[in-house]
Amino acid sequence: MVVAVVIGVCAVLAVLAFFVPRLSRHPERGTQRTLGAGARAGGKAPGVLGRLFSKPFHTSSRAVSRSGSAGRRTRRRMPF
Repeated sequence: MVVAVVIGVCAVLAVLAFFVPRLSRHPERGTQRTLGAGARAGGKAPGVLGRLFSKPFHTSSRAVSRSGSAGRRTRRRMPF
């Protein structure tokens, strides 16, 4: 379920970044902030469990960042 939500957010951010690159920064940062809070909360678990619980949030954060930058990069390469 969480994977579907992250994929949906990435798709929305990519489309938003393509059509309105400047306005896509704020939702991207908000998503990064939310995922960062989850990673910090998961990282408070002791030892290996902390890394295990925070890793999905780091991976999702990286995916959100890549989808936003890919949308802006694609927009930059368009001939219009």
